Amino acid sequence: MGGGLPPPVKIAGRLALKNSLRYFPSDLHGILAPEFAKELRLYGHIYMYRFCPQIEMRAYPIQEYPCKTIQAAAIMHMIMNNLDPAVAQFPQELVTYGGNGQVFSNWAQFWLVMHYLSEMTEDQTLVMYSGHPLGLFPSHRNAPRLVITNGMVIPNYSSRDEYEKMFAMGITLYGQMTAGSYCYIGPQGIVHGTVLTVLNAGRRYLGVENLSGKVFVTSGLGGMSGAQAKAAVIAGCVGIIAEVDENALLKRHQQGWLMEITNSLDHCIDRLREAKKKKMALSLGYHGNVVDLWERLVHEFNVTGELLADLGSDQTSCHNPFNGGYYPVQLSFKEANQLMSSNPVKFQAMVQESLRRQVAAINKLSDQGMFFWDYGNAFLLEAQRAGADVEKKGANRAEFRYPSYVQHIMGDIFSLGFGPFRWVCTSGNPEDLATTDMIATSVLEEAVHQGVNASVKQQYYDNIRWIQEARRHSLVVGSQARILYSDQKGRIAIAVAINRGIAERRIKGPVVLSRDHHDVSGTDSPYRETSNIYDGSAFCADMAVQNFVGDAFRGATWVALHNGGGVGWGEVINGGFGLVLDGSEDAEERAKMMLSWDVSNGVARRCWSGNNNAYETISQAMKNEKKLKVTLPHKVLDDNILEQALS
Repeated sequence: MGGGLPPPVKIAGRLALKNSLRYFPSDLHGILAPEFAKELRLYGHIYMYRFCPQIEMRAYPIQEYPCKTIQAAAIMHMIMNNLDPAVAQFPQELVTYGGNGQVFSNWAQFWLVMHYLSEMTEDQTLVMYSGHPLGLFPSHRNAPRLVITNGMVIPNYSSRDEYEKMFAMGITLYGQMTAGSYCYIGPQGIVHGTVLTVLNAGRRYLGVENLSGKVFVTSGLGGMSGAQAKAAVIAGCVGIIAEVDENALLKRHQQGWLMEITNSLDHCIDRLREAKKKKMALSLGYHGNVVDLWERLVHEFNVTGELLADLGSDQTSCHNPFNGGYYPVQLSFKEANQLMSSNPVKFQAMVQESLRRQVAAINKLSDQGMFFWDYGNAFLLEAQRAGADVEKKGANRAEFRYPSYVQHIMGDIFSLGFGPFRWVCTSGNPEDLATTDMIATSVLEEAVHQGVNASVKQQYYDNIRWIQEARRHSLVVGSQARILYSDQKGRIAIAVAINRGIAERRIKGPVVLSRDHHDVSGTDSPYRETSNIYDGSAFCADMAVQNFVGDAFRGATWVALHNGGGVGWGEVINGGFGLVLDGSEDAEERAKMMLSWDVSNGVARRCWSGNNNAYETISQAMKNEKKLKVTLPHKVLDDNILEQALS
């Protein structure tokens, strides 16, 4: 570090350098120290670029991994998928998605983890501390093979500033959700949820089942937000998505996820009008700042009286607004990156001014009948901090002028027990994925045939449609994976049927079951997943922690618990799992036990908070499983009793 640096910065730099060198023998320190110091000066972190693998990074067929256990090979398969350049946002920095959602903190950790996995037996567990492999520890065959914690920080030190310091020192990382738990499956992972959100937004806000001719305006074509373009087309609407990073835009276009691109606002508006008039499904990527797009839509309304947008949202990485998650409209992409480094205080001020302008434009269109929702990316939270007009009078601190998509849409789905269940065919064979798609479809159709209530039936029909559309739209990027919103009954039935398909050799290799952390039970996040919890416990994290622990001793192959994810560091606790199906009876029993807990935990918590859907769902679950005994709430039927008691 330079001699002119103030003492605290210099001390932190020395510690960061010292921390990085401990991965290597002392006789290499003289060679590595100058390289690592340069990385720290340039990038604020030591990634150890010289150790970035030269092999093609992708999810290889499971039998190609040199492991002693199938479980370890499956984990390798998932890790390499998370770092596949076709999947990952910034693979050289080990970032899978969300701007800073990492798999590991540096490349030495990658090599160490792969080494440990190659040696792991069924009576060992690999322990991961925020990207660092602490080591293989003796355990037993029924224990998880891998336990991951990311960003676990003493609560009083879980601030953004503290994160920046600890990340620079290489002692913690931001695992987002499925980046740090090795369960990301490319943008398909959020497409299904986005399709369901847009479809249900049409039902709730516009009163329509058919979205043809309706316009959805949003931003972001990165690792997660890239799903919006494909989702708009599957939902049948016109999707206009702004993106400042040309590389991200071109990547989605080349992958076939984005139908058209333009850098002209005039062309954008003309094409929008044409598609709206012809009621054609379209995904149009605008290479530019979303604030310019929103302000142009306001201008069009002022001039013509025509409201061109029906639905609106935002998927910039606002959980990380001052480090590349949000780009201010006043600067070009290149200028913003330069200012971010040279004058971070000025950059922050410009970001907040840009947020105020964006909200002002959205408010004007909303006043005329457009429906906007927060996508759980901390957009409204950061806009509030910037002084934008997003206040909802008389509301609690997790509510704003506009609802989160959980409050108005996905929350009810979660309370029914439905969430983003997923599986990965580790053979790498597309035929295996096709077989599992057929299995899942038949399971859902049989469930409908046996009889379910109307709200559950709607979800099953949406999911059957989803599988058909997913195959037609070629959604696989990276591993042979599928996501499917399912409830407890559906998840278990699909898992059992897939496991038996492996045993019967209809499926050529093991299948990894997983889910997004953004699920019924996996995440405590007052500005997103638990934003529709109104008993005061939205800021409590018991559910996510209990889920992590419960999955671990009920059969999960690996478990993960994270600080941060979606809405940002210090704002959320979330967890996930991986469970390997190998066709054995043991795997079937593990799946039944673990998946039932993984859903029931969250439904029970949502029931206790007063959600009617959750009450009915968990009551039915108790009828189906006599060992399940859940504490049910007694409702206060007369609020006057409360007023009288407190007066």
